[in-house]
Amino acid sequence: MKKFFSILAASALVAGMATSCQKPNTLTAAEEAEGWQLLFDGETLNGWRSFNEKELKGGWTVVDGCIQASGEGGDASGYIVTDKKYSNFELVWDWKLTKGGNSGMLYHVVEHPRFKVPYVTGPEYQLIDVEGWEEVNAPAKLEDWQKIGVDYAMHLPDYSKMKINPVGEWNSSKIVYDNGHVEHWLNGEKIVEFEAYTDDWFKRKASGKWGNATEYGLASEGVICLQDHGDPASFRNIKIKELPKTTAGKKISLFNGKDLTGWELFGSMRTSVDAEGNLVTENGEDLKYGYLGTREYYKDFDLTVEFKQFSNGNAGLFFHSFVHGGYKNNHVNGWQCEVAPKGNDTGGIYESYGRGWLVQIPDEKENILKEGEWNTLRLRVEGDHVQTWLNGQPMVDINDKLIGSKTGRIMLQIHDGSNIKVLWKNFNLTTL
Repeated sequence: MKKFFSILAASALVAGMATSCQKPNTLTAAEEAEGWQLLFDGETLNGWRSFNEKELKGGWTVVDGCIQASGEGGDASGYIVTDKKYSNFELVWDWKLTKGGNSGMLYHVVEHPRFKVPYVTGPEYQLIDVEGWEEVNAPAKLEDWQKIGVDYAMHLPDYSKMKINPVGEWNSSKIVYDNGHVEHWLNGEKIVEFEAYTDDWFKRKASGKWGNATEYGLASEGVICLQDHGDPASFRNIKIKELPKTTAGKKISLFNGKDLTGWELFGSMRTSVDAEGNLVTENGEDLKYGYLGTREYYKDFDLTVEFKQFSNGNAGLFFHSFVHGGYKNNHVNGWQCEVAPKGNDTGGIYESYGRGWLVQIPDEKENILKEGEWNTLRLRVEGDHVQTWLNGQPMVDINDKLIGSKTGRIMLQIHDGSNIKVLWKNFNLTTL
């Protein structure tokens, strides 16, 4: 009998060694061969900084091989992000909360002074001690879309597969983002699965917490973010494997010739579709700027579109653009391929971030624009490289690192003023 128990004890010891022999915050040879990378070295916070900052500020430390959130943060502060942006990936990490603890892992977070917090752009894998939180905050109760493992305020998990270790013990999670296919895993079980940017996804976005968060979830690349939501939390074994982009070469017609499916209206603009299937944009009643933007982001693309100007025809084709302040506002940030009356640089590139004109067209090319007739505008954006053509003639060819570092909507502008009307058709885009 003693020998039998000795064998059991030895077996248990071997099993324990098998599960703990790998030092935390390291990669095996097999993981390295598969392309996994560490986001935390176990000793320093190198590669991390505070959201919208160039350096790491207070509240986060390394203790016993773990990243620890002090619990000093809150809804408006306490976020750290990776230096690097990521697009398609598998991301795994271990986490441990205190009683009632609340934290989260966000991805595709966009940094810009206009975005005061990460969650208005980046989706979140929610981390929370549900029972402890409700006990501490009684009689308040969490909504289902606020609980552990959810795609926050968007998709609920399969609760039958939820296996959560007690508070104070380690759990393991994984996020997969593979060219729009998303999965959440918890302790070895897949608990959430959905496709981003479908009609269902946009319906969820419009009907819930993100109804007026114009840019939520649209970026398909961005930094990864850890949240200190006012409770201590610990993280370790944060690893990522980047996955290949598979959407290059996709051909998309942005306008169906019937209605505004796939577009969203901002600020002041009147829109319609005429009997010939042309998209009509013109001044709104208040005569201020108005914008019609794609509901999706496009980073690298080759786009051709035809336009016809009426009256002074002062408009524009924006790209890598976003809106802040809600749908009723017209606060647009990004770059504009100019569409304007003759003599006003149609095909040139203007920046609304603050630098103004990046490049204007030569005076001798102003006559390429055909007033009162259909014109074909081509815009190609690939990384830092931006090119434009008007009626087959090259207009602009520039390289700009800031443009290459961003992504965003394609948007049609109507300038402020009066009696401005522009027709558009044949929006043909190829992803690069």
